[in-house]
Amino acid sequence: MKQLDNIQKRLLEEVADLHTVPEGAYNIRSNGESAGRRSTENIEIVSKTDVSGLEIRIKPGTKNESVHIPVVLSESGIKETVYNDFYIGDGADVVIVAGCGIDNCGNQDSQHDGIHRFFVGKDAHIKYVEKHYGSGSGAGKRILNPVTEVYQEENSFVEMEMVQIKGVDDTQRTTKAELKADAKLIVRERLMTHGNQNAVSKYEVELNGKDSSADVVSRSVAKDDSYQKFDAKIAGNAPCRGHTECDSIIMDRGRILAVPGLEANDLDAELFHEAAIGKIAGEQLIKLMTLGLTEAEAEEQIINGFLR
Repeated sequence: MKQLDNIQKRLLEEVADLHTVPEGAYNIRSNGESAGRRSTENIEIVSKTDVSGLEIRIKPGTKNESVHIPVVLSESGIKETVYNDFYIGDGADVVIVAGCGIDNCGNQDSQHDGIHRFFVGKDAHIKYVEKHYGSGSGAGKRILNPVTEVYQEENSFVEMEMVQIKGVDDTQRTTKAELKADAKLIVRERLMTHGNQNAVSKYEVELNGKDSSADVVSRSVAKDDSYQKFDAKIAGNAPCRGHTECDSIIMDRGRILAVPGLEANDLDAELFHEAAIGKIAGEQLIKLMTLGLTEAEAEEQIINGFLR
């Protein structure tokens, strides 16, 4: 594996919780190049030949294994688009960890657009973790535009943890999913913006099979002059169950737009949505301040608990 500097190592810790080379399969991308790769007996990682990106093939029946594919950018001015396809065999049960960290100390924008497609086999179970993080004192922006597409076969289960807590100036987050019979999708998004940051999250879920289900929940905090938009649509095209929820805290001069959408195309489609936007309750602050915290420390504790 290529030697990483301290900034790159810190970014890996932030987005993938990696302190050393991970066990199992991995591909680490640094400043537009592969910094290290390993396949295993059951998980094969190969480079695409037509575009920049990877094919990750997980054999049927693979259990208790993981694959890490984090990206770090530490040079100002890098702009890249990467296409990664995951083929998860029938009956597999694996954890996939992605994410991108950008440290920009220059005056040029740095941008990573990751397009991930998941083809999830029958009875397969995957947990997908994607974390985004930005840092650096430069005037150049840190821009991340992830696109995630999920295609689930019968009785498959996908759990997605989508996290962006700090430092990303602009992001357009697009997630699409199509589910067959008895397939289940769970999404948990956690998002915080500050300064003049902008974040748009768009979800489109098609429940095409009988007894398929989806639960898409976003929790977010908008500080300073930042802006967020949560746009989620669940279409019930068969007897199914779908739920989408946006729960947000607004602070300072922040702005949040929630657009939950439901489309029932079958008599037995059960679809629900919830949306709540509000400020931190004064009694919560007072209670914590009586315990000796300053107002800023109390706010931080509340936000940390809310986004946990």
